[in-house]
Amino acid sequence: MTSAPRTAPSAAAWRAAPGRPTWGIVLGDAVRVAALASVLVAAATSGGVAAALFLLVLGGTMVPRATGAPAVLDVACGAAVLVAAWCAVLGLYEAVAGLDLLVHAVATGALAALGHHVLARAGVTVSPVRPRASAAVTVVGLGALLAVVWELLETLGHALVDESIHVTYLDTIGDLAAALVGSLAAAALVARATAPAAGEERA
Repeated sequence: MTSAPRTAPSAAAWRAAPGRPTWGIVLGDAVRVAALASVLVAAATSGGVAAALFLLVLGGTMVPRATGAPAVLDVACGAAVLVAAWCAVLGLYEAVAGLDLLVHAVATGALAALGHHVLARAGVTVSPVRPRASAAVTVVGLGALLAVVWELLETLGHALVDESIHVTYLDTIGDLAAALVGSLAAAALVARATAPAAGEERA
């Protein structure tokens, strides 16, 4: 049986190419520069924990570019994780009601869509029969997994790093619900952008 052709991983992801508009590369790289600057600022003003957080953010912003993600997804993922980190460092989640839920929804949805892109690029998630349904289910599943892992990390952070990290029952349930909503929204967008199988109607 002939295997499906895979998209060749290449350094082309790091330069302008057909389908990757220059504006997307510029904005995406601007987010990466901001993440790098955030590492330096955090190290100088907020200590090692904050600097380590932004190092993780910086690494995360490299993934969309390295995997050739669409420009909108590249910018959305980078901006979402960067804003999420700054909100945590500046204590905005405690100061602004509902911000935590909004950030959970947006960041989880964006990261779940990115996870689907990475898996689809590797040829392991797209169903030839129902590609749009497959994409939607994958995004929702990845979002749910990310949400659970995030809450586990928050619990570990509370126990081992900083007791001020909120891990109450209601906070955890609210975060999981917001992440699920964001994942469902992302699933709808990804499914709509996925090419249908032969004979399958697009909505």
